Amino acid sequence: MIKVGIGGWTFEEWRGGVFYPKGLPQTRELSHASRQVTTIEINGTYYSTQKPESFRRWAAETPDDFVFSVKASRFTTNRRVLAEAGESIERFIGSGLGELKHKLGPVLWQFAPTKKFEPEDFGTFLELLPKTLDGKPLRHAIEVRHESFIVPAFAALARQYSVAIVFADSEKYPMIGDVTGDFVYARLQNAKEDIATGYSAPAIKKWAERASVWAEGGDAKDLAHAAKSAAPKKQRDVFVYMINGAKVRAPAAARALLARLK
Repeated sequence: MIKVGIGGWTFEEWRGGVFYPKGLPQTRELSHASRQVTTIEINGTYYSTQKPESFRRWAAETPDDFVFSVKASRFTTNRRVLAEAGESIERFIGSGLGELKHKLGPVLWQFAPTKKFEPEDFGTFLELLPKTLDGKPLRHAIEVRHESFIVPAFAALARQYSVAIVFADSEKYPMIGDVTGDFVYARLQNAKEDIATGYSAPAIKKWAERASVWAEGGDAKDLAHAAKSAAPKKQRDVFVYMINGAKVRAPAAARALLARLK
């Protein structure tokens, strides 16, 4: 399964015919967006706690095969001692994610650019992440933004706890291509506003090739890695999000990648 999408769905820049048809009520934007892309990263959960009924409504408004990823609360990840995050993790996971039912994809844990790699503390945090929710497996992706994480020990730790290291196509943050979980999570952040599809046609083609390699169980060896050890070769789910960069181009970029994959 390769899912391609965007981060969030309520952006003024996408209205008026850019992505959303002119005159489309804002209450129907998720319904429209979820029929143009195959996954959406819920970002509002990063800033504030959402209600269970919101998750329930989002699930009801989207196609049956649609998948959401959910960005974890910043109050959990933006702390000095991650090993003390247990209660905060439980509170976030229990805030209503289960209402998405089979549409719940990975949970994204994003860390601040100032957060350095401290093996013992980070390992304890990964151990605290719940493996199931309502009896179903939970998948976790971790996005780190400090250069100190580009070491084999970090990749080994992520692999030990079966969490995916997010590959961030970014000019500001580390790019770590190691496959450490049973799925791959990529956030592509280099879209350009002067390109109609955000990424050029050759770049879209290259990302489609990488996504296919990941899905087939391979490794995108042209990307920078933290460790030399390879992941076991087996089929995987792949989640690719067009996010940040030239945000106005994110939907077009996602649709271009989906078209290329077909």
